[in-house]
Amino acid sequence: MRVRAGLIVELGVNLLLPWLAYRMALPHFGTIGALYASAVPPVAWGLIEFARSRRIDALSALVLFGIALSLLVVTLGGSPRLLLLRESLVSGAIGLVFLLSLAFRKPAVFYLARATIAREGEHGEERFEALWRERPGLRSSLRLMTLVWGIGLLAETMLRAWLAWHWPIERYLIVSPVISYGIYGGLTLWTAWYRARIRQRGEVAAGDGTRSANLP
Repeated sequence: MRVRAGLIVELGVNLLLPWLAYRMALPHFGTIGALYASAVPPVAWGLIEFARSRRIDALSALVLFGIALSLLVVTLGGSPRLLLLRESLVSGAIGLVFLLSLAFRKPAVFYLARATIAREGEHGEERFEALWRERPGLRSSLRLMTLVWGIGLLAETMLRAWLAWHWPIERYLIVSPVISYGIYGGLTLWTAWYRARIRQRGEVAAGDGTRSANLP
C-alpha cells in the first residue's frame, strides 16, 4: 500500500500538477511563463526526494536537466514549442548515447548493470566483471538491452516532437506525459522480464556445469 500510494503521488505530481500550473499561469504570464510554471511541481518533487534520501534519482536528474535546456533555449530565442521538448531532448540524447556505445566493446547498459550489481552486495562489481569476461551470452544480452533502450528513447523523442509541433500546447501537456510513462513503463517491464530470463539461463548453465563436474 505504501508503494502504491507513493506511485499515485508521483503520477499526480508529474501528470496532473504540471497541467494545472500551466492553466493557472497562462492568463498572467503568457505561454513561456506558463511552461516554466508547469515545470515547478516535478522540480519541487525532485528536491523533496533529494532532501529525504540525499540522492537524485534518474527522473529528477532528467527534469532538472530539462529545465537547464529550457533556459538555454530561451537565451537563444527558442519558441514555446521547442520548450515543450526539453525532457524529450534529454531522453533522445541518452538514447543516442546508448546506440553509439554499441560501437565500443562495452555498451552503456554494461555500466548501468555493473553499478546495480555493485549496490546489491559486497564485491558485486568484481563478480560482474568476471561474468562479463566468462559468458558471451551475457555480453550479447547487454548489447541487446542497450539497443532496445536506445531505440525506445529515440522513438519517444521523435513522437513527442511531432506532437509538440502539431498539437495544441494544452493537449500536449496532458497527453505527452502519459505517452512517456507508457514507453518508459514498457521498457522497464521488458527489462525486468529479460533480466529474469538472463538469470534463469545463468542458473541453468551453472547447474549443467555442476552436473558435468560430478560425472566420473
